[in-house]
Parts: sequence; C-alpha cells; structure tokens
Amino acid sequence: MNRNFWITALIAFINSLSFTILIPIIYLYGKQFGLNDFQTSLLFSIYSIAQFFATPIIGKLSDRFGRKPLLIISLAGTVIANLIAGTATTASVLFLARFLDGITGGNASVAQAVISDITDAKNRAQGFGYYGAAMGLGFVLGPATSLLAQQISLGTAFLVSGAVALVGLLMTIFFLPETLQNRAEKAQNIFDLGLGNLVKGLVMPRIGILLIINFFIGTTFTIFTYAFQPYFINVLGQDSKSLTLLFLVFGILGVLMQTWGVGILSRRLNVVNILFLGIFFRSLSFMLMPVLPNIVYFVAVSILFSLFNSLVQPMISTLISLNAKPQDQGTAMGLNASYLSIANGVGPVIAGMMIRQSNPQTYGYPLYLAGGLTFGVLFLAIASRKRYAPQVKPS
Repeated sequence: MNRNFWITALIAFINSLSFTILIPIIYLYGKQFGLNDFQTSLLFSIYSIAQFFATPIIGKLSDRFGRKPLLIISLAGTVIANLIAGTATTASVLFLARFLDGITGGNASVAQAVISDITDAKNRAQGFGYYGAAMGLGFVLGPATSLLAQQISLGTAFLVSGAVALVGLLMTIFFLPETLQNRAEKAQNIFDLGLGNLVKGLVMPRIGILLIINFFIGTTFTIFTYAFQPYFINVLGQDSKSLTLLFLVFGILGVLMQTWGVGILSRRLNVVNILFLGIFFRSLSFMLMPVLPNIVYFVAVSILFSLFNSLVQPMISTLISLNAKPQDQGTAMGLNASYLSIANGVGPVIAGMMIRQSNPQTYGYPLYLAGGLTFGVLFLAIASRKRYAPQVKPS
C-alpha cells in the first residue's frame, strides 16, 4: 500500500471518529429536547434520507471533477452541521443540522472511490479491509472521546465531533493528492449527476443485485442500531456511560477482525463466502440479544456480533468495486452509499413505530425482526451469488 492509501485511511479514521462520537448520544440528546422514541428515530432518519439523495450526486461529481474537491465539500458540511447541532436551542434547529450533515455527507463514498483508484483488483479486498480497520479504530476512540465530552454536556460531543472533522478537512486540503485518472463524461442535467442513476443503478450488470442486497442489509442493521439503544437503557437498566463503553468494545473487536481476521479468512475463503459468514452471525446475534434481559448475557452476544458484523460492509464494498469499471468507481460507491443511506432512514422509523414506552417488552421486538429479516437477506445473497461473484479472485 502506498503513501496515498495510508493518507486516505487516516482521513477515513478521522471521519469515523467524528461520526462515532455522536452514535452513543443522539438518542439521549433528542430526549433532552423533549422528543419521544419515534421522534428521536427521525433524527437518525432525516440524516440518512438526505444522504440518499445527495450521495449519488456527490459520487458522480467525484468521477467528473475529482475526488479531492468533493471530499472537501463533504467534510466542510460535517463541520458546520455539528457546530449548529452542538449549539442548538430548539429541536427544529437540531433537525436542520442533521439534514445539513446528511446532504453533504458523501465522505465515506468518496474515500472508498479513492481506495478503488489506488488499489488493483487482487489487493482490493485487503485494501478495503485496512480501510474498514481504520474506520473501526474510529469506532474505538470515538466512544471514548464521546465519554469525555459527555462530562461537560451532550451538546459538547457535537462540537468535538465538528472539531475532529475539521482536522480531516485540513488533511484533505494539504496532504491528499487527486487520485482520479480517468474522468467521466460531463453530465448534461441534474438526473445525469446522480438522481437518475438511483434507478439505473439497479439494472447495472453485476452491481444492481449488490445494491439491492446492501439495501436490505442496511435496513435490517439500522432496525437493530436504533432499537439497541433504548433496549440497553430501558430494559437492561444501563446509562449513557455504559452504552458508550459497549461501543468501545465493538470498535476494538471490529479492528481486530478487520486487521487480523480478514487476512486469515481471505486465505481460506473467497470474498463472497466471507460475506455470507458475516451476515449469518449478524442475524443470529440479533435473534439472541433479547432472549434473556441480562446485561452479562447481552454483552456476551454483543461480542459475537461485533466480531462478525465487521466483515459485512468491507466485503460488500469489495464486491461492488471489483464489478465496477475504473471510470465508474465513484458512481458505484455513491450509489451504494445512497441505497445504504435510505436503508438507514427506513430502519429507525420501523423500530421507532414498534416500540411502546408503556410496554417494556416491545423494546425487544425490533431486535427479533432484524434477526429474522437478516436471515432472509442471507438467503437472497446465496441464491443470487452467480450474478455478482467477482471475475478476479482477490489474494
């Protein structure tokens, strides 16, 4: 891996750190503004839905104008949005900030396009594994940083997140060179910039089926990610500090799997089978989590979950990258991020509608649903494997 790869990985780490500082506190921050469970689910959804419309445009523009300028715009949006959220005095301003962060939130898809630019097909799985590990390291330090910021206030966590994103912005400006070699043709209208591609992407050979699979993977996962927090706090009787510490454990185990585990698995299994393994244990973990309302049991299942869950997205990104043309890497990654974003918008709303604060038993229902649906996604992925299995076997 060359210098540009490690610069990109470092930017990915900073971007992940900025994002994961917020994960443990968005639910509780919304509660401070008097929002109920369903309304707090919309804080997650408005960000993701905005990303759904914006990310394919950002990805397409990065194929046309280069990765660097679009990464700069995305990171700048995160800085401004988190500053607004951290100083918000009303729920409407908080929702506005989440929308702004989503509409400029193409950071990850553009960074993934950079990885595709600078790695060859045989090394791409390893490259995305290292990229995932860099983001996983953000998941380690993000909750720890959030825990420190929470000692002042939950709003402070947003301000710290914005400051971290500012570091990533400055690194992109001064240290990251442009990596795009083959620029795409000039777009003729706004639909050519990406919105039309949301439909066209579904019929792209070898890409469309992966977008569908990842949409369902994302929907089931975000049903879990939203339901997980109120279950942990309201059913298991935990607080924001213990929730943040559990996210810290998730991050550490994810980094270990993506740096050490992926290398071992790649020597024994191909990318597709590693994906199947990750989805299977993710679905099994979702089903097991609410069986016994005991914190020790829950943490044990969460450890199983965090190890194998960390395999899923790097393998999906690898498969999409291997099946996309060099000049379409940004578009393909943008489409993937966009469908994942709308999935991230749908999942919390489904979970929020299933929860009834007057009935604590309902906090476990979305976890069972996420597990059952994820098994369905696994069957879909297995049944359609011939439509997306890579032509080149990564080493």
